[in-house]
Amino acid sequence: MDFGGTKIEAAALDAEGRFLSRVRGTSPRNYEAGLIAVRDLVAEAERQAGVHGASVGIGGPGSPSPVTGLMRNANSTELNGRPFADDLARVLERPVRYANDANCLALSEATDGAGAGHAVVFAVILGTGCGAGVTVGGEIIEGRNAIAGEWGHMPLPWPTAQEHPGPECWCGRRNCLELWVSGTGFTRDHGGARTGEEIVALSRTGDTGARASLDRYIDRLARGLAVVCDILDPDAIVLGGGMSNVDELYERLPGAIAPLAFSDVFTTPVLRAVHGDSSGVRGAARLWPLSP
Repeated sequence: MDFGGTKIEAAALDAEGRFLSRVRGTSPRNYEAGLIAVRDLVAEAERQAGVHGASVGIGGPGSPSPVTGLMRNANSTELNGRPFADDLARVLERPVRYANDANCLALSEATDGAGAGHAVVFAVILGTGCGAGVTVGGEIIEGRNAIAGEWGHMPLPWPTAQEHPGPECWCGRRNCLELWVSGTGFTRDHGGARTGEEIVALSRTGDTGARASLDRYIDRLARGLAVVCDILDPDAIVLGGGMSNVDELYERLPGAIAPLAFSDVFTTPVLRAVHGDSSGVRGAARLWPLSP
């Protein structure tokens, strides 16, 4: 399951990672309705795949607190403070495994995607929000407090005078990176009247305003990734989410990160997620082992 801010997807996969079925629905943004939507999508995915009682892994925003089990840090704020994983297990009538959606992206891409063969992978979702996951040796690193990869809620590094003090974030802080490098942040920075796809298309025609918006976006994303590289120094950076479809990111980001990283050399590849928007469900399925 991939429980997103705009869509919910269920997919049944076999042991080789091949899709047996795949169904989608709209995120209702209501807690109880979300539980029912998950239940119904799982049932439909199982029906189409001809199976029953499959293991269920779920990737979604935020994470359960390791102390209380209640959700926190989800930009789908109706989940926060709720026992979401437990309630999902109740409506599905089976155990579930829940992980942050960016962790699922990282796991999928480190296993058989863009990050395969790389020891340390930093995988980023650039979509409605902005999250990230870390894998080492193909295993998710959640950290002591289960917040590893929550780079979207660090402040934008090296803010300019025009960027300071920055907008207020839904999390209660100000100038969070998510507000600038998510797809939502990109469109807001351009004025909010056009989609990200439209802005990028305009920039390619030479529209000066759209080109300036894309330049600012790449610069801000490079600043955020440079800080990650100074701390983690990953072997590969993998981009997912809607903004990962922008070709210019792969052409320009390495050169933009290099002068900001605290190193005399920067060779870290910036890679597009191989499995695209399938990485969420693929990684969620891999939260369970292939055999008991």
